[in-house]
Amino acid sequence: MNVQAHPTEATGVTKPPAPKSLSQMRLPQVMMRDILLKTMFRMNLDLVTDLARVICLPIPVTQELVDLARGQNLLEATGTLNANSGNEMGYQLTDLGKARAMDALAQSEYFGPMPVPLEVYAEQVKRQSIRDITINRDQLTAAMGHLIIPDELLDHLGPAVGAGRSILMYGPPGNGKSSISNGIRDALGDKIYVPRAIEYSGQVITVYDPIVHSAAEEMLDDPNALRRTSDRFDTRYVKCERPTVITGGELSLSMLDLVYNPTARTYQAPLQLKATGGIFIVDDLGRQEEPPQALVNRWIVPLEENKDILALQSGEKFEVPFDTLVIFSTNFHPNEIFDKAALRRIFFKIKIDGPNQEDFLKIFAMVARKRKMPLDEKALVHLLKVKYPEIDNVYANYQPIFLIDQMRSICEFEGIPYQMSPELIDRAWANMFVREEHIEH
Repeated sequence: MNVQAHPTEATGVTKPPAPKSLSQMRLPQVMMRDILLKTMFRMNLDLVTDLARVICLPIPVTQELVDLARGQNLLEATGTLNANSGNEMGYQLTDLGKARAMDALAQSEYFGPMPVPLEVYAEQVKRQSIRDITINRDQLTAAMGHLIIPDELLDHLGPAVGAGRSILMYGPPGNGKSSISNGIRDALGDKIYVPRAIEYSGQVITVYDPIVHSAAEEMLDDPNALRRTSDRFDTRYVKCERPTVITGGELSLSMLDLVYNPTARTYQAPLQLKATGGIFIVDDLGRQEEPPQALVNRWIVPLEENKDILALQSGEKFEVPFDTLVIFSTNFHPNEIFDKAALRRIFFKIKIDGPNQEDFLKIFAMVARKRKMPLDEKALVHLLKVKYPEIDNVYANYQPIFLIDQMRSICEFEGIPYQMSPELIDRAWANMFVREEHIEH
């Protein structure tokens, strides 16, 4: 039975509806019962309100699960009312219940939040799809406010972000590809619901990861309140900012597979599943151990069919939703690292070039102001007329920050106020490049 969902007022994203009965859970009853028993055994809980909070189910559904276990002689009422909890009845495991909890823990150590069935989670992914986001120029410009970006580049970035598909950013190093990726993340702005764990074929896969997901305010039940706040959405989910996963040279193909914990006998979602509804950034493509072509080949099915294929320890393969804006960022020319078939499958290809002289000066002035470094006309003329001709006037976005921080360090070492001069420009410049020379070994 499907539960009707309702949109939230604040985010526009349709919230996951809380189940109203065990029959709406779409999970095996034995699995739910065992998670309840394991949670009581591991956490020494005896009140339904505490259990409801920990297993993330509404109190009436938790009570229904407790009654089910009581009917199987796995739980019993303690016969005492807890005065500190509104005279609530306590429950404890029977000897049979303890034996069942131990047996269930031997099969899987997972306890706590009740998982969301994969097919139910897939429904929520559609409700909060990143492809339904609308980004306008003002929003993107505001998110990139810390960067000097030409209008022509924004013309390309805007439609790419709004499509929520895949983007390849390429160009010479040091020109802000990583910063632009982070700006795209900031432009998304709204919040989605991330499951604490999902269930497939009786296996539990944990998804919510505090390192990846930034939780919004958490709403807890007040058992004495007339309207319980957790009824606003299914608390098996965590309300979060749209997630961003950033990987670099450390990315390997194995990191895109389910992670199995043989001790706990549970799974952890791979990076791309944690990024569902958000952004997956592959930075420095071409620096990984695996060749770029192999990495992109891994993404072909997800990018084309909006689904990914994962495998359990048993070898059984299954589909999970793939609803992620994938951003590839590389310093190599795409033709050097991809074949035409791979390039065809990447929806947007955007070159990120270095700034022209006018934009370079804007960046330099902005950085100097932030770093409390006074500008000096002679130093700037020396930089533009003497130093940059040495490198054929090729400007890069990282250079203002590098040069100004170098001059700050020199001033601090010399014990003088922050300042710039032709001499300090020369000393800073010397650290920006390594002179070509042969070193005898």
